[in-house]
Amino acid sequence: MTSFLRSLRAERNCSPHTIAAYSKDLAKFSEFAGPNIGWKDVDHFLIRSYLAHLYEQGLSKPSVARALASLRSLYKWLAREGVVHQNPAKLVSTPKLPKKLPRVPTIEDMNGLLDSDISTVTSFPARDRVILELLYGCGIRNSELVGIDLEHIRWSDEVILVRGKGKKERYVPLGDSAAQAIRDYLSRRDDILVRSKKTSSAFLVNHRGSRLTTRSVGRIVKSIAIAKGLPSDVHPHTLRHAFGTHLLEEGADLRAIQDLLGHERLSTTQRYTQLSVKHVMQVYDDTHPKAK
Repeated sequence: MTSFLRSLRAERNCSPHTIAAYSKDLAKFSEFAGPNIGWKDVDHFLIRSYLAHLYEQGLSKPSVARALASLRSLYKWLAREGVVHQNPAKLVSTPKLPKKLPRVPTIEDMNGLLDSDISTVTSFPARDRVILELLYGCGIRNSELVGIDLEHIRWSDEVILVRGKGKKERYVPLGDSAAQAIRDYLSRRDDILVRSKKTSSAFLVNHRGSRLTTRSVGRIVKSIAIAKGLPSDVHPHTLRHAFGTHLLEEGADLRAIQDLLGHERLSTTQRYTQLSVKHVMQVYDDTHPKAK
């Protein structure tokens, strides 16, 4: 299992959080299966029994689905390595999950947040404004944000290179507002590195000069959002949702949004964005012959 977890990082560029979740899920399954059953001895009946056991323990459908996904990924890797000949987890149906649309701040909410003075609610306002600008202005993931190095900012082309899931790279546009926020932050970043006597390629750093973590970004976004009157469940991914949803509301093409978000499948983008009443009515007014 150790080799599999190592491959998640090396080949799929999974985050430490994802790797830790996979490790925990697989350890639980091993404990359930017992010491006398090896990975080659597992069949789909045992996996179904394990999922039933998780339900009995009170786990939610999303948690059970994640446990099954961990096993599917493991056996896909084991088959590729020649350890097993088939993936027993593929014979087990994924629990049907309720389709919930994410609660997304309105355009007015986001404009109010980005136009407000955050200096009274954070200890590093220059950096934290950059965080908000890039999460919402570029629609990037939290892990992509903290992975940005200085060299990834291509000023001449007005883009930022980000590395997404599976080490896939893409360029995202660097808007004027985000660009100005970055310029304001860079001098502060330099001061911190000089004071801490460190050198770093990381774009976003903490007060000690170390690369900012996804957990820290989550705390920063939540604390600023709450202080500015947004719901308490706002997190970095909420701003990514808002990016895609607001582009759609303003008439952007779904495939263009797919490219900007770095989604492999268009169906992911369709689930990811909310078709607002405003957008639906606009399409109707513009295209239906009886709308005139």
